[in-house]
Amino acid sequence: MTQASFRTLIDRYALFAAVIVGAVGFRLFRHLTPLLPPMIFLMLFFTFCKVNPLDLRLHRWHFTALAVQLLLALGSWALLTWLGSVFPAMNNPVVAQSLMLCFLMPTATAAPIIAGKLGGSIQNLTTFTLLSNFATAVVVPLFFPVVNPVADMTFWTAALLIMRKVGPLLLGPFFAAWCLRLLYDFWPSNRARNRTFALSHAFAQFPFYIWVGTIVILMGDIVDTILTRPSGFWTLFWVTLGAVFSCLLQFRLGRMIGGWWPAGSHGIDYQDIVINPDTAPKTPAGISRVTAGQALGQKNTTLAIWMAQTYLLPLVSLGPAAYIIVQNFFNSAQLNRAARTRTQSTE
Repeated sequence: MTQASFRTLIDRYALFAAVIVGAVGFRLFRHLTPLLPPMIFLMLFFTFCKVNPLDLRLHRWHFTALAVQLLLALGSWALLTWLGSVFPAMNNPVVAQSLMLCFLMPTATAAPIIAGKLGGSIQNLTTFTLLSNFATAVVVPLFFPVVNPVADMTFWTAALLIMRKVGPLLLGPFFAAWCLRLLYDFWPSNRARNRTFALSHAFAQFPFYIWVGTIVILMGDIVDTILTRPSGFWTLFWVTLGAVFSCLLQFRLGRMIGGWWPAGSHGIDYQDIVINPDTAPKTPAGISRVTAGQALGQKNTTLAIWMAQTYLLPLVSLGPAAYIIVQNFFNSAQLNRAARTRTQSTE
């Protein structure tokens, strides 16, 4: 087996295998959760090393996708709450809050990795990831006390808690990569040779492999959460169904938004070392469809689980737990399809 075919095999099945391994070995992997912050930091550092901050620009689809995300979150909670008041048999705050959270979750910090491998714009998705997480830090303290009045916390206290949770892992690697780029570009010998910073191909795949490792650990923690927090069958059923529905809907809506309002620029070397270089989208609309699909569909479930445990009913965390399983199966299917398309095109 050649190196290229081995890498293609990993790209096709790594996320699927990570979900299975994490679920089967949850008794071991649930103890490794303290490793997640440094792993996420490294993953983002290598990802942001591919991003030139000068390429980060806001585009129309950014604001459209963010507005759709917020409307879906507030609308789904309002609808299910109203139905519960009209039909008492449908009154289930856990299901309503869980579906709301599945829509409200900000974009995953690892989303640019998958988008880059599928031919999307790492730069444009990095911009939306920053925008989405900051918007969440503002919206959650304003809205969650209405959803769950028990949450006794001022706006500033709640916002600072969220920023303290997200900020170091999101901004830390971003500024570390930016400083490294500036240091390299302004180093006298590099300036004399007109050399600019570029991540070596030897490190280009690191973020994806680290992400696979985080999925294994997260799955161990999620399975342990499901088994140690027993809930009624129908509650678990509706929460899981809501996670499946919200995940597939957001990936689809994101692709539609990206196609309707494509970005005019995508940054230099906007793609990762993709697994389908011959079939990756080349038009602005095609690139934006992939990028916006991952932006709206791939969620920061770790932050969502923490928000559910901090502000909402504890069982609401089952929604993001189910969502992470669905989104990783979906991403695995996308990578598998991309790799299969490349294989067919080279035959």
